[in-house]
Amino acid sequence: MLCLGASGQEIVFETTSPYHHIQVIDRNRLRTLHFDKSTQSHISLDDPLKGHFEYIEYFHMPWLWDDQIKSVLMIGLGGSSIQRAYQAHYPEVKTTTIELDPKVIDVAKTYFNFKETDNMKVLSGDGRMYMRRTKERYDAIFLDAYAANRYGTYIPYPLVTREFFALARERLSDRGVLVYNVIGNVTSSENIVGAIYKTLKTSFPQVYMFPAETTPNVVLMATLSSETVTLSQLQARLEALNETRAITFTNFKLRLERFQAEPPASVGRSRVLTDDFAPVDGLLQVE
Repeated sequence: MLCLGASGQEIVFETTSPYHHIQVIDRNRLRTLHFDKSTQSHISLDDPLKGHFEYIEYFHMPWLWDDQIKSVLMIGLGGSSIQRAYQAHYPEVKTTTIELDPKVIDVAKTYFNFKETDNMKVLSGDGRMYMRRTKERYDAIFLDAYAANRYGTYIPYPLVTREFFALARERLSDRGVLVYNVIGNVTSSENIVGAIYKTLKTSFPQVYMFPAETTPNVVLMATLSSETVTLSQLQARLEALNETRAITFTNFKLRLERFQAEPPASVGRSRVLTDDFAPVDGLLQVE
């Protein structure tokens, strides 16, 4: 399908799945994935490693806690920005992605340059169910599993609860890191960032934040290490990492500057999210 839409944008592909109304739209050499009119992902048509949202780049940070990452579990595929980045910069890492919607997998392969290899696999299914069934342990677990409907973007509540994070902890290796993209900000007095932060702390000794500068995203980094680290320590780790392996991600040092060790403003007013209490729809507000 190729339709000319408003402002010269081209609707390259459109379909409806059991979960989403999916559109792939091109405009000004930028391809965008939409779920029910909510923007999910970008890719440059000139370079598949460019054009993504800023928050994608914070998923490189686990290397500062474990410089020997060998396996990663990713929940959510979307336009495959994170997957493409890891395929390009860390091709030796075995990466498994769980994506609920089979049509999203097809779209990522056809329109967003996602390629499966021996080290890059994608499975269709429920992320939490997969984690419950698998016996594998991963060096990092990434969560970027937002969905959308006619009312807007939402986060599946089974992926934000105390019970889920306890399960995730069991699936991590001893130096493992859980990375979570949250739509929100760190200054609001009441939003989803504080609730997820507080819930993560029930299973993880340390939680750090990387608030994006250009979009309303906060990437939370939960570690099994009880050691508290500072920005200067992480900068030293980055220098050491660069000596042991050639770091090809050029924005690593720049993005590290967004590191924040303090909790978000909303954590004091937040409640721990559980399988019985997770009102995420009301908390997912961008101010």
